[in-house]
Amino acid sequence: MRGALDVCGCFPTGRHYPGIAERLARAVTHVEGLAKVLDASEPWAAAKLAVIDFETTGLTPETDRIIEVGVACFEAGRLSALENWLVNPGRPVTEEVLELTNIDPDELASAPPLSEVMARFEPVIMDHVPVAYNAPFDQAFLRAEQVRLGIAEGSSCPAFDSDVVWIDPLVWVRELHKEERSKKLGDVCARLGIALDNAHRAASDAEATGKVLLALADRLPSSYGELIRLQGQYAARQEVDMSANWRRV
Repeated sequence: MRGALDVCGCFPTGRHYPGIAERLARAVTHVEGLAKVLDASEPWAAAKLAVIDFETTGLTPETDRIIEVGVACFEAGRLSALENWLVNPGRPVTEEVLELTNIDPDELASAPPLSEVMARFEPVIMDHVPVAYNAPFDQAFLRAEQVRLGIAEGSSCPAFDSDVVWIDPLVWVRELHKEERSKKLGDVCARLGIALDNAHRAASDAEATGKVLLALADRLPSSYGELIRLQGQYAARQEVDMSANWRRV
């Protein structure tokens, strides 16, 4: 994957353009969207990562609600914490969602509201870099709930800071598994030999997502700043490609 992921800035001979290495080094330290808990030059794979997953009543953050919160924390490449909370959404949940997640409706009815769960969730992820598979989905739900619950923007918790870009393994799967038909988390786990025994439950999906990201680490940029910089470029191109494909259908 060197051709796809390398940004050398060299002549064809391999010699750098005058000053290009210095300019590239400076650029990587000024990447937009980095969490303040990790320097741009530091290796992200060894950092504290909080992999977040929400199960929801539907796909629309403005009108649907979170019914389960899962987080898998990793430090130095190892699982350091795994938490899961059911959430009473205060509204009926469709049979389709209950069947998909295998969540007991009686357990949902007796679960705490999201305001109480967030009070437990935030301290767990406080000093961690946020990660999610298909991150825009989980970010959008978290932002919508922040507004409803009155949680301030620009929080000291990276996941609650709207300026922070989350690491998204799906973007990298789309680059590294281009030839594979499915990019679904379960299928990616199967290809990589990662167990996912309880799919569509928040903590299980979060743990599997973290393991997928770390399994790909050797093929990704090692520094946090470069990872986020390139992720943004790839995500933008993928969005254009997918829009073009939809127009052709």
